[in-house]
This record gives sequence, C-alpha cells and structure tokens, in this order.
Amino acid sequence: MLKLYTARNSICTQKVFITLAEKQALYEIRDIDLFSNEQFQPWYLAINPKGVVPALEHDGRIVIESTLIAEYLDDVLPGPRLTPADAHTRARMRLWSKAVDEGLFEATRELSFSAMFRERMRAMSEEQREGRFRNVGDPVKRARFMSTYEHGVESPYVYEGIGKFEIAFRTMEKDLAPGQPWLVGDALTLADINMMPYVARLDYLDLLDIWIAQRPRVQAWWSRAKALSSFQAAIPDRLATADLETMRSFGSRIRDRVAARRDDYVCQPRNGA
Repeated sequence: MLKLYTARNSICTQKVFITLAEKQALYEIRDIDLFSNEQFQPWYLAINPKGVVPALEHDGRIVIESTLIAEYLDDVLPGPRLTPADAHTRARMRLWSKAVDEGLFEATRELSFSAMFRERMRAMSEEQREGRFRNVGDPVKRARFMSTYEHGVESPYVYEGIGKFEIAFRTMEKDLAPGQPWLVGDALTLADINMMPYVARLDYLDLLDIWIAQRPRVQAWWSRAKALSSFQAAIPDRLATADLETMRSFGSRIRDRVAARRDDYVCQPRNGA
C-alpha cells in the first residue's frame, strides 16, 4: 500500500502526484498542516527527519525527497516508463532533476514567498513571526526567509531565483529541438514531470510569460504539458478556485518589478557572453 504525506498546495508533492497519475496508482494521502508546524511533531520527524513534505510510505518502508520518490515509483509500479532506457538520455533527464532541486525549487519558493506568504506573515504578530523563523532549522534557509520577508522582490535571493529561471528557460528553448515534444526526446519523462509544477506556479502567479513570451518551443511544451490528464489531475484539479485567484492576485502585484529585475539580469555582462 502507498501512503503519501503531503501538504496543501505543496509544489514538491505535485511532481509525485503527476507520476502517480501516469502510473494510475492507488494511494492514500495524509495531509500535514505546515502552518501549525505539524511537520515538526516527533511522529512526523520519525518519518522524515528533515521535517518537510512529501514523504512516501510503501509497505512500511519510507522514501523521502520528491525527486527520489518519483524515481522510486517509476521503478516499482507498472505502467509507462518515465525514465529513459538509454544511459545518456537518462543522464540528461537527471540534469533537469538537478536543475530543479538545486535552483528552481528555491527560486519558486522565494518568488511565492515574496508574492503571497510575505503578506500573510506581515499580518502575524511579531511573536508569531519570530516563532515561524525559529522553527526553520536550517540557518541558510532561515536567512533566505528573513531576507525575502524584509525585502520582498528586492531580496538578492529573489534576484538569484529570477536568474535561475532565465537560465532554465533558455536551456529548455535550446533542448527542445524542432519537432521534439519533450525535454529529452519523443517520450514524456521525469525531466518534464519535475519541471511542470514549477512552471505551473509561475503561470498561476501571472509571471510565466515574463520568461517565455519570446520562446515558442517552451510555449509549445507548456501547452502539451497542461493538456496531459495526469497534470490536470495532479495540479489544477487539486486547487480550489480561491487558491488560483489568490496566487494570481498576489503575483500580479509584483509582476512589473519581477519583469524589471529579469531585464536587469539579462542585460548584465557575463563571462563568455
């Protein structure tokens, strides 16, 4: 039996949901309330010592880290293979996984925080805010949160995230050769599935076209991704209308400044440019 520990609108879990939908797998869900710090309860830390979601329980065995969970599910479940058989293509797929895990995850978190969660934290009492910051165990992560809270889009971490997305979309446009529907070839793989939730979040925040308006191959890829029944079931079907309206409303408030900072990033001279 599969049991997935997740949280409402968890972007990391969304790639797992897409994978499960592609595999047509049955599973249970256990929601973790992040805003009440349930992820730091001893019972959950025994499942995932990092105190984050998602976590997967399969017949009593635990798998953590969303990218690893997706690969694990592809290995153990029947259905279409989402990992290329060819070693070189598989390595290319994992480069996209690394791009997400080592850059786009934090970039999306910072943009989402500066758009939405910053306003929610401003409405908290000082004591509540300090409690939220104290509960962030990783000092690097805490510093990022505090900077984004204090400075919003002007935070250097947000600027860094804007640059990460610029590099990713530039690479996507290059890798999506003419006639190639997916990132590493003709078949849908975990490369595409890993990217979808992060592109979706930018779309819901009304920010996506800042990066892809002049990138027709990425636009075509996104149209194909959104049309997948697995994508629909995993992301938009799980979001309430209020969630979508909130993301668009808050994202629109920072849109002009994000676009300006992206233009500034693109215009900066770089070695080899």
